[in-house]
Amino acid sequence: MNIENAKAQMRKGTLELCILAIVNKKDCYASDIINTLKEKNLIVVEGTLYPLLTRQKNAGLLSYRWEESKQGPPRKYYALTDQGKKFLSELDSSWKELVRVVNSINPKK
Repeated sequence: MNIENAKAQMRKGTLELCILAIVNKKDCYASDIINTLKEKNLIVVEGTLYPLLTRQKNAGLLSYRWEESKQGPPRKYYALTDQGKKFLSELDSSWKELVRVVNSINPKK
């Protein structure tokens, strides 16, 4: 079994939660989201991020607005909807429960 593949799958499983949590702090441009994920060593490329953002927008979790940019074309800024805030809260609770269960199975020494 390839450890890098297993780690990549774990990261993929947490991306939806992480994206919503980032956007919950402030409205974000896609590059802001990528930079925040990179700063936290949760590397993601645009080809991964944009489909997730579109899926979350289509599910009613995110909205967006266009803002003029001083450098180049207008930028699309994402914001969490009320439905997105509720979904994030539920995901956060599920995440905490999952971490609790995993830690009970594999306690730190």
